[in-house]
Amino acid sequence: MALVSEFLGQLTLNLGPASEPKYPSVVPVVDFDSDKDAARIETAIKTKGVDEQTIIDILTKRSYAQRREIAFAYERRAKKDMISALKGALSGSLESVILGLMKSTSQFDATEIRASIKGLGTDEETLIEMVCSRSNEELVDIRRVYKDLFKKELEKDVAGDTSGQFAKLLLALVQTKRDDPSSVVDYEKIDMDARALYEAGVKRKGTDVATWISIMTERSVPHLQKVFERYKSYSPYDMKESICKEVKGDLEKSFLTLVECLENKQLYFANRLNDAMKAKGAKEKVLTRIMVSRCEVDLVKIRSEFKKLSGKSLHQTITEHTKGDYQKVLLGLCGGDD
Repeated sequence: MALVSEFLGQLTLNLGPASEPKYPSVVPVVDFDSDKDAARIETAIKTKGVDEQTIIDILTKRSYAQRREIAFAYERRAKKDMISALKGALSGSLESVILGLMKSTSQFDATEIRASIKGLGTDEETLIEMVCSRSNEELVDIRRVYKDLFKKELEKDVAGDTSGQFAKLLLALVQTKRDDPSSVVDYEKIDMDARALYEAGVKRKGTDVATWISIMTERSVPHLQKVFERYKSYSPYDMKESICKEVKGDLEKSFLTLVECLENKQLYFANRLNDAMKAKGAKEKVLTRIMVSRCEVDLVKIRSEFKKLSGKSLHQTITEHTKGDYQKVLLGLCGGDD
């Protein structure tokens, strides 16, 4: 039971006014029967050679809440933990995806962040993606779950594993001070922020990074979208070009990720998926992380941006660049072929 409780935890329903609209590709199945699903998974695991297809068909077509119920039903009937049974039955990339699906979105995100900072050396690429692309609401959940799972404070772990302005930017995001969107458009503040970003960077020698951090981590997303537009009337470069001219290394990557996500988060993920599959021998870690973490959040919208970006559907691209059970499980999460 320990593993089930550890990974499945409690369900959180975000019903607050700040909730972002959801565009999930994985939704609850209508005629849901947890006992029936648990029995099918038990048979699939016991089958000689393991019936991976049945496991994929069931777990990629149920919501997290439903997968959680299946795990408890499995435990009742098999008298053993379903996550342990899946670990024993599966391997490689398929195992990574299926075990990822047995966590809630915030639990998955928290474990990915933890994996990126524990041990020797930091996986900055993962850390930047996870922290800079998550909304305030998502980060609040991640912080809470991180403490539940690892008995550590996310802020302390991030601070202990990064340094300088890079650390300051990530910490400012993790502290979730971003304003909620307002129905009132403050044109004066938009103009002031745009001018402040310009004067803190391109206009002067040396960059006032603290000003960039405070504006980009504290203002609401719709406000910043208008600020970046207004910025072009002050600077000969757009915000992303200015970042490339002013800062380097992990700080540059973080600011670029942040701006791309503030402008169009789903396009950012579509680009990440496209790059991951264009890489020689698809970058499975990136592919798995995005498909698992966004399938119950906004993968339908990511699919739409992917089609506009590459001219091919995400479904078709996955088919061309992956194979075997890994391909089947990703297509299950992807849903339709646009």
